[in-house]
Amino acid sequence: MNPELIALPELRKEKITMMRAAVIQSPQNLKIKQVDLPEPGPNQVRIKMEGCGLCASNIPVWQGREWFTYPIAAGNPGHEGWGLVDAVGENVTQVKVGDRVAAITYHAYAEFDLAEADSLVKLPVTFNNLPFPGEPLGCAINIFKRADIQPGQTVAILGIGFLGALLIQLVKHAGARVIALSQRDYSLKVAEECGADAVIKLDDHYQIIEKVKNLTNSAFCPRVIECTGKEWPLNLAGELTAERGKLIIAGYHQDGMRSVNVQLWNWRGLDVINAHERDPKIYLQGMLEAVEAVLSGRINPQPLYTHTYPFEEIAEAFQVLESRPDGFMKALIQF
Repeated sequence: MNPELIALPELRKEKITMMRAAVIQSPQNLKIKQVDLPEPGPNQVRIKMEGCGLCASNIPVWQGREWFTYPIAAGNPGHEGWGLVDAVGENVTQVKVGDRVAAITYHAYAEFDLAEADSLVKLPVTFNNLPFPGEPLGCAINIFKRADIQPGQTVAILGIGFLGALLIQLVKHAGARVIALSQRDYSLKVAEECGADAVIKLDDHYQIIEKVKNLTNSAFCPRVIECTGKEWPLNLAGELTAERGKLIIAGYHQDGMRSVNVQLWNWRGLDVINAHERDPKIYLQGMLEAVEAVLSGRINPQPLYTHTYPFEEIAEAFQVLESRPDGFMKALIQF
C-alpha cells in the first residue's frame, strides 16, 4: 500500500514530481540536474532542505579516488542537512508536516531528501532562520564524550577546523586547559577566540614536542584529540600524549594505510580511541545533545559558519572547501 502523504501547503497548489540535485559526474565536475522527487516510505519523512554543510570528508569524492564510481548518486555525499518536513509516511507520528528538523540523510545536496523518522531531531523555535547542520554538531558532542575529559586536565587538539573549534569550546566548558595546534594562522586565531589557553603552529615536529613539553612541565597531555585526518599529525599526537593517556582519533583518515609509531603507543600504555560512531542511534543522541549545547551556550557554532553559497554555486563551494582560503572555517549551502 502506498503511504498516505501529507504535503506542505505550497505543494498542494501544484503537484511537484521533479527536483534539483547536485551530481558529481566526474572528479571536480559537478552539475545540477533535474531528478525525480523521492517519495517517503511508511516510516520515512521527506525534507524540503533549507541548507546543508560541506564536510571535509567530501573532498576525496570531489577530487577523485580510484575506488569511487562516477557519476555519484544525486545529492550524495551531502549529509549535514536541515529543513522542513514536507511529507510523512503513513506510520510516522514523531513529526508532522512543517516541523523544522535536522536529520541523518545521505543525499542532502538536493532540494529534497528522505530520512527515517527515527533519524531526525526537531529544532526549537529559537533556532528559526539559523543554520543547524546537525550531523557535525552531534559528531563534536560524541567525540567529546568519548574523550572522557576531566576538569583540570591539559588537552591538546590538533587541527582547528570546524570540529576542532567546537571541541575547544566543549573542553573549556568542562574545566580543562586547551593547547590548540594548527597549520593556518587564521585557525589559531579562531582557537584563541574559542578559549584555547595556548596555540602552536603545526610546522616543526620536534619543536612542537618541546613546546608542549614545556607547557606541561614535561608531563605531556592526558588527552590528545587528533582532528586532521593526516599521518604526520597523527604520529605527532602520539608524541604529545602522556603516559597512560588517551589518544582520540577524530580526524577522518581516508587516504589509505597509515604508518604509526606503535612502539611509542605501547611503551606509554596509551588508550587509542577511534571516535567515529557508526551506530545511528548514537549519532542521533549526539545531535539531540547538540541542540541542548547550543541552547545552553556550551557551544556557539554561528561565528564558525564563514562561507555561505546558494545552491547554484555549490561547485564553487567545493573548490573553497578544498583550498581553504584565509578566513575559511565552515561552508554552508542554502536552498
